[in-house]
Amino acid sequence: MVFIGNFVFLLSVYNEMTEAVIKKTWMVIVNPKAGTQKGLTDWPVISNQMYRSGLAFTCVFTEKKYHAVELTVKAINDGFRKIVAIGGDGTVNEIVNGIFIQKKAPTTEISLAVIAVGTGNDWVRMLGIPKTYQEAIRAIVLERTVLQDVGLISFYETRVKHQRYMANVAGMGYDAAVNRVFNRLKDEGRNGKWLYIISVARTFLGYRSKKFNIIVDGKTILNNVDVFSANVGIGKYNGGGMLQLPQAEIDDGLFDITVIKKMNKFKIIRHFKKLFDGKIYKLSNVLPLQGKRIEIRSKPESPVEIDGEALGYCPFVFELIPQSINVVVGENYKK
Repeated sequence: MVFIGNFVFLLSVYNEMTEAVIKKTWMVIVNPKAGTQKGLTDWPVISNQMYRSGLAFTCVFTEKKYHAVELTVKAINDGFRKIVAIGGDGTVNEIVNGIFIQKKAPTTEISLAVIAVGTGNDWVRMLGIPKTYQEAIRAIVLERTVLQDVGLISFYETRVKHQRYMANVAGMGYDAAVNRVFNRLKDEGRNGKWLYIISVARTFLGYRSKKFNIIVDGKTILNNVDVFSANVGIGKYNGGGMLQLPQAEIDDGLFDITVIKKMNKFKIIRHFKKLFDGKIYKLSNVLPLQGKRIEIRSKPESPVEIDGEALGYCPFVFELIPQSINVVVGENYKK
């Protein structure tokens, strides 16, 4: 009996030690298809640099769409509290959804880092994460974190209501139409840094504005107004570096909204660079807004893209979950 009691005690001590080790270990989720398979081809270089940096980590590879959601839930259920995404914005979005779907641990106990190998990499831009692998790994080693807001979006697909968590930006109207062309070209095997600009040009001439209704925190802001494009975001960037939400902060407890009302297409072309230089709010047809709960309808119905992923259709409801996940920021990150 004494032997059994000692064995049970030692086993409990071992399990506690194992749990403590797991909590300090980074679970690395690699998307091998990200960035035209950079996730796969660059993994030997990335993993070697992680080993040399002294990081304790283990890794898994995604095998299909939404697999990162499943892997994240399993990792947290297994005791991991630190996750690294090796991929792009879509990979980050899946991991964030996994963090919020799981019920094992409060989301504020989870830390998320990223080593960007995707096409757009807009989420890391706002966090000041360096582009080089060595510097991105150094940010993980330093583990400087900020509690970031997250959005929960309700939308419809074939008249069925769905919900999705958002870490960065959602686009509607023209923005969502461009995203669908962009994703279709990627599915056809096209790639390159100009692919998004090509998608913008292909969509531009044939696109028509839609009638939007927008309610912010219970107040009707737009009612049956022609809108070219609209973005709701926690972060500043989307579309591979477009600065469509220049005043957004990731932890201020507010969504930022940019509404581009119907505009002469020659004027859009003339001021296109304002999408990149942070001066978009200088245009008279652009309406900046902020709020915690956003309701949007359009006619004809608009699709939505969330963190670069094409999803369903309106009506949309955006609800904010303030300061709900720890994200690793760059060494020189400043608001």
